[in-house]
Amino acid sequence: MDIVDIVDIVERLVPDELWELFERVVPPAPTRPQGGGRRRYGNREVLAAIVFVATSGCTWKQLPPSFGPSGPTAHRRFSEWSRARVWAKLRRLVLDELGPV
Repeated sequence: MDIVDIVDIVERLVPDELWELFERVVPPAPTRPQGGGRRRYGNREVLAAIVFVATSGCTWKQLPPSFGPSGPTAHRRFSEWSRARVWAKLRRLVLDELGPV
C-alpha cells in the first residue's frame, strides 16, 4: 500500500468536516522537555485508526499496519482523549453545528 492509498483511507474515515470539528476539541499534544524520540503520529491518522477499530470490530492488536500508528499507540491516544472528554465535546459540537442526524 502506498502513501496515496493511506491518505485516501484517512480522508475517507475522517472527512474534512469531521476533522475541522475534531481539531476544535482535541487538546494540544504534550511537549517532551528532553526532545528527541520518535515523531508523534498526527491526530488525524490516529483518529482514523480509532474510527477503523470502532467500526470494523477488529481489536487494537489487529489494526492493519497501513494506518501508521500501531494498535497500542492508537489505544493510548484513545485513552488520553477519553480522559480529556474529547468524545463528549465532539458529540456536543457535532449536535450544535450540524443538528441531530
